Amino acid sequence: MSNKELQINEGIHDREVRVISADGKQLGIMPSAEARRLASSKDLDLVKIAPQAKPPVCKIIDYGKFRFEQAKREKEARKNQHMVEIKEVRLSLNIDTHDFETKMNHAVRFLKEGNKVKASIRFRGREMGHPEQGYTIMKKFADSLAEYAVVEKPAKLEGRNMLMFLACKPVSRTAPKNAAKSGVEHHKSVK
Repeated sequence: MSNKELQINEGIHDREVRVISADGKQLGIMPSAEARRLASSKDLDLVKIAPQAKPPVCKIIDYGKFRFEQAKREKEARKNQHMVEIKEVRLSLNIDTHDFETKMNHAVRFLKEGNKVKASIRFRGREMGHPEQGYTIMKKFADSLAEYAVVEKPAKLEGRNMLMFLACKPVSRTAPKNAAKSGVEHHKSVK
């Protein structure tokens, strides 16, 4: 329930309400005016938390603190959600070894961030006559990323573009130890 829907103090117009104290104890059913007096005597607010119940359920709490805690929980929930993006890595038929390694490192970084990778090759002019070279480069790219990714959609020629989609490898329980070791070895070999 959002904060806008909650009724507090004088906003509660029900004749009788079921009241819960700040520490969670049931105080029973009482007139809403009496519940408001009880809340104000403790310098707290009367907040209707279950309006659909018969009678409606109200809780005696510090509304400012309640809103702060609720906003904090929502922010934490949003932070823990990760939107998977598709990151594109463009290759070419006559790609040099170092350029290929650079593109591979970019793809590894994207995969480690939890994103999917779209590898693409754009065929220009006479290159359209040699799609097998594109398949070879895509296979080499997929094989070099086999430690980090699985091929979600194999290489496919669509018009002048060849596309292949890679996704993160599912993490098993023993994988984090091995992945950390292999990552260190990988960085040593790059230097």
